[in-house]
Amino acid sequence: MDRPTEDPQVQQIVLPPEDGSIKRFLPGLKRKYSFKDTFAALRHPNYRLWFWGQMISLFGSWMQATALAYFIFELTKSTVFLGYIGFASGIPAWLLTFYAGAVADKFHREKILVYTQTGMMVLSLALAALTFLDIITPWQLIIFSMLLGTMNAFDAPSRHAFVNELVSKDDLVNAIALNSTMFHTATSIGPAIGGIIYALFGPALCFSINAVSYLAVIFSLKKMDIRHSESSKNNNRLTSEIKDGFRYLITEKDILTLVLITTTTSLFATGLITLIPSWAVDVLGGDSTTNGFLQSARGIGAVIFALIIATINKYFLRGKLLFYSIFGLPVVLIIFSMNSSLVISLALLILVGGFMISIYNLSNGLIQTIVDEKYRGRIMGIYSFTFLAFMPIGSLIIGLMADVLSTPDAVLFSSVLLLMIFILLRIRFPKISGIR
Repeated sequence: MDRPTEDPQVQQIVLPPEDGSIKRFLPGLKRKYSFKDTFAALRHPNYRLWFWGQMISLFGSWMQATALAYFIFELTKSTVFLGYIGFASGIPAWLLTFYAGAVADKFHREKILVYTQTGMMVLSLALAALTFLDIITPWQLIIFSMLLGTMNAFDAPSRHAFVNELVSKDDLVNAIALNSTMFHTATSIGPAIGGIIYALFGPALCFSINAVSYLAVIFSLKKMDIRHSESSKNNNRLTSEIKDGFRYLITEKDILTLVLITTTTSLFATGLITLIPSWAVDVLGGDSTTNGFLQSARGIGAVIFALIIATINKYFLRGKLLFYSIFGLPVVLIIFSMNSSLVISLALLILVGGFMISIYNLSNGLIQTIVDEKYRGRIMGIYSFTFLAFMPIGSLIIGLMADVLSTPDAVLFSSVLLLMIFILLRIRFPKISGIR
């Protein structure tokens, strides 16, 4: 990282004061933006293993997710069933995520991740086999979604908390931003590739490729040399530790505010993702390839915004950036609901992906910065719950609305509701833009 310099040609970067009370940015330390700042977390060997292993695996995951969504729609011709599938995947989150967060505080997180990634690989192999044999049915897809949701319920809290063990504290927010970059690089390319492979060879090959891709992240976890942070060594029951985690959340108002923001986003914004196959076919008159490109546009926006956050997160008031994002997202979604052009849809989805990842990325980074280490797994379990549990409910709601009204009307109604709730949150928690 470059040191401060008195060179008058160097761009002046504005830093907030230590107390975070400032209402506007003031001149601060003179610094250069550096490519090294953007990828600072990659200096850590364990994080490099994690980054590249996850990158490969996520390409496969997004190929499968895109193929599966279109396969379900092609099989059932029902937007409601798309909602059912999303809802089924969220049932385990309601039952298990808090428990999984407590587990992440008690046991070695990389071992938990090896088990969950292996379980997902087995599920993808089974899905591919059933599809190749042409004996797949809608009820089997619901069961598959529930089992995959179970793996995700245990995977997410450990995965989010695990980043703290891979990098130094100074590079933690950068690592979280790079995780988002990694995830959405795969989001921007994987769906397009998945759509093409689906069109040429069918969905089973997409599921098979995903199964093989899990080997990359399992291998990277096995190769790491982890210095474990202290896990909870007491003999308290997990139920007691879960309650203790909620008590801690209630006392930490900043963390509670961030959790409410991600909950609202998951419930009323991400449902659009569920309807993208319907948007591609019913609104734009496209096919599986159109679906893939729409998914990729959202991913491209997320990559761009995540890289921006990775570069500037140390220099600007992150609460203010979050404030802009939570109002930018519903406005763009409202505009999106009123268009029927492929080009405009792609452009707007770039912004949707950018604002959406900004909300999750900034919230995650701020929570991880604030949280007490002994509660990290449990709080990240609650954070994971906000999208694992509420995204499926949002999917079910918007799927039902699209069936009764129309896909554009369902997106419009959800977006207006999202904007209204964000306004209420801003009024109730006015200090949000001052969170550092």
